[in-house]
Amino acid sequence: MTLPWRLLIVGVPPKGLAASAWGPFEIDACGDLEAARERLATLRFDGLLLVLPAGDEARRLLSWTALSQAVQGAAVVVATGRPDAALAGALLERGVQDVVALAEASTEALARAMHLALLRKRIEHQARSAHVTDLATGLPNQTQLLEHMDHLLALREREPAPMALLLVRIEGLATAQASLGAAAAGVLRRKLAVRLRASLRASDVVASVGADAFAALLAWIDAPEAAERVAAKLTLALTVPLQIGTGETAVGVSIGIAHYPAHGRQAETLLQQAFAQAAGGVALGRAGFANIVERGASDAANDEAPPA
Repeated sequence: MTLPWRLLIVGVPPKGLAASAWGPFEIDACGDLEAARERLATLRFDGLLLVLPAGDEARRLLSWTALSQAVQGAAVVVATGRPDAALAGALLERGVQDVVALAEASTEALARAMHLALLRKRIEHQARSAHVTDLATGLPNQTQLLEHMDHLLALREREPAPMALLLVRIEGLATAQASLGAAAAGVLRRKLAVRLRASLRASDVVASVGADAFAALLAWIDAPEAAERVAAKLTLALTVPLQIGTGETAVGVSIGIAHYPAHGRQAETLLQQAFAQAAGGVALGRAGFANIVERGASDAANDEAPPA
């Protein structure tokens, strides 16, 4: 990482954080998670510090659609009132680097937590780069996907042709883990990976890019509109309930699409664009399966009956 570290802070930035000896930090601040999602759609940060004094605010992170994108690209630290073990554990499982009790944390303590989280993220990235597959699903991981895209994009610069990257955000894995256990949630994710792979051509690349996200690289398409048709096909396939244990489990799906060259000519730019679209979209499916943890207290507007 190159100093100074670029931080996005949600909430009130702690006084003196930018000049801390644990930095230096270059700070960009915004008022809420929705504003943070919009920043992540266009900007890159080394770390995110989410200052959420109320416990309810921190719990809403579990349903924040941009969390997958945030933890993939940055070290995320949550500072909240008095986090309980269950909330902290759930956030760590989603990729958050640290959860800090805000009432007990000085500016220097927050700076130290952020500094260590950034170092852990760098080590994590190096470890993932040493492997070419996601061990849980057997799919290529994000590092391998980006390397493949770099090679393909270099070819496209010499031989222009349309291509697209689809980012598939899955809603419902957190509920499956809470109700069925970690092992069952792992089975669900692997079954989704198999179904996703089976719904695409052999020439398309499918990768795991987060705890609740997959990517599909459509290397050869006749026209940009083909990507939208593929997205609709994947939504239909993935929202059919799966048999997990003794019952059925359904997931919701939100798909973001990044087109080459309209949305960029670099692999990371296209991935960021697709992530942002998926995070801003409304998940489809899960009729009868929605709950307050995933979608908040308001009624879901996207509960469509899964296809027969």
